[in-house]
Amino acid sequence: MRTSALQYLYLQKPISSIVIICAIALLPFLHSDFYTKGEPREASVAVSMLESGNWILPKVYAEEFAYKPPLAHWMMAAASLPQGHVSEFTSRLPSALAQIVLIGFLLAFFGKRIRFQEAFIATLLLITGFEIHRAGMTARVDMVLTAFVVLGLIQLYRWESKLELKGLPVIIPLLLSLAVLTKGPVGVILPLFVFFVYLLLLRKYSFWKIVKSLFYIGIASLFIPMLWYVAAYRQGGEEFLNVALAENFGRFFHLSESNINYDLGHEEGVFYNFLTLLAGFIPWTLLFVFSLFGIHWHKPEKSVKQILKDAWTWFNSMDKVKRFSIVASVCILFFYSIPSSKRSVYLMPAYPFISLLLAQYFIYITENRAKVTRIFGIVLSSIASVVFLASFLVMTGLVKIGSWITDDSIQSVINTLTANSLSTKLLMIFFVIAIATVIYQLSKRINIKILYATILLTFCINLYIDGIVMKGIRQDRSAKPFAEQITKEYHLDSETVYVTNNLREYQNLYALNFYMGNRFRNFETERPQSGFFLTSERNLPAIRERYGKEYKFEQLAESSRHGDIRSKAILLRFSR
Repeated sequence: MRTSALQYLYLQKPISSIVIICAIALLPFLHSDFYTKGEPREASVAVSMLESGNWILPKVYAEEFAYKPPLAHWMMAAASLPQGHVSEFTSRLPSALAQIVLIGFLLAFFGKRIRFQEAFIATLLLITGFEIHRAGMTARVDMVLTAFVVLGLIQLYRWESKLELKGLPVIIPLLLSLAVLTKGPVGVILPLFVFFVYLLLLRKYSFWKIVKSLFYIGIASLFIPMLWYVAAYRQGGEEFLNVALAENFGRFFHLSESNINYDLGHEEGVFYNFLTLLAGFIPWTLLFVFSLFGIHWHKPEKSVKQILKDAWTWFNSMDKVKRFSIVASVCILFFYSIPSSKRSVYLMPAYPFISLLLAQYFIYITENRAKVTRIFGIVLSSIASVVFLASFLVMTGLVKIGSWITDDSIQSVINTLTANSLSTKLLMIFFVIAIATVIYQLSKRINIKILYATILLTFCINLYIDGIVMKGIRQDRSAKPFAEQITKEYHLDSETVYVTNNLREYQNLYALNFYMGNRFRNFETERPQSGFFLTSERNLPAIRERYGKEYKFEQLAESSRHGDIRSKAILLRFSR
């Protein structure tokens, strides 16, 4: 008991530090404009909840109901209550807080069971890696789901280690219930599948004891979510049931869209998961690839059977946490290789466990293949130096970028640099300090410090990208200026605005819908006599062809190219 208390006291300061580091990486940049369709679509659900008072199955975007479970949207709406409206910051806040809490718990969990340095570096890899960092700044449900699934797996591990599957801990069903309320049954199916395989490989319990224990956990985890599903079915009826089945089972069992009358989307091959995993750990993927050149490869002299036997012996000789991390990583990758629909964010529950394995590997490389870490530090600092020098020259006006820059996004980044705001200056100072730190540690040739210095540089690169590069891109591709322009010019805050809502034929303008207060009406179902109509430049010819004989359309305004639809938005006035 005393050892546990000492461990807790020892971990308190590092946990506080990692939480602060994670908060600095995320919170300052949550307020920027939406520029993709996914974020405003989710944020509009929270808008509808606050405005309509319907917290079960609110309507969004021209009578489209919210088809995902509502926990993340409840969190967005709750965060927005103090200010009275949903903003970009409050809609992204649940994802950021979920990541911060997850990072703190991971360090506490791993830090008590393995070398502290491995646990600390693992959490730093998560914070600075591309996929998890991006998800923590996005108004989507995936980061919240990841937090509950991973915390549920951690509690399952602790339950087996301390109580050997005895009893029914309340915290586990609660965490898995929250995961289900975030994104459906996968929130309980995935962690129980991972833990089932882990328990089988432990060879400590009988098959039926494992099944019985996890069955009780699963049933207990579904009780609270079923209350919402029943209430949602009463509101949405068969339409809600069809969409829920498509979202949760249509993707997994490769049901055709014609059978379920729903667009599943995101269909990719098996290798897609491995490619997105490599991309998701950038820039640490680069260090991993560099390390492969330091290995002395030779043709195996043993038979395949002997190699597998040796691998199994090696696996069983590992400590429990490493075995658990390997099982979790492999099972999650396997699980998401089955569905026809694949996205990079689906794999995020595997990231904490893979980061632990990477941290242990990188420490080994740093201690035994020092040249690899140095080369990585040289490459990363060289690229960062070029970026910093170019940015500094543009920022100070020593290099003038003329009219030959035609890309609006690049021009927006240049405008952000030349504005010389205090935040931009601070980010540039942090950037150059991080570069200098790597160069200094390279000269000292203390390998583990070189690894920490590259982590610091990656952290500052992320700050630079979020605070300067993405700030300019988001401003350039945002639908917000056009929404404010047409609302003011045509008094649309007191007018009805119509859109089409048929994803099989037309693009949905989710960003404009959010910035105009989530009050679009469905043109195809209402068929009004006159009013205002919004569509994209890409869809305009089809709209004119389909409704041109019945309606007269007058074009009023045209936006710049929006990131969420990759096209221009067109405002029309129509009458029969």
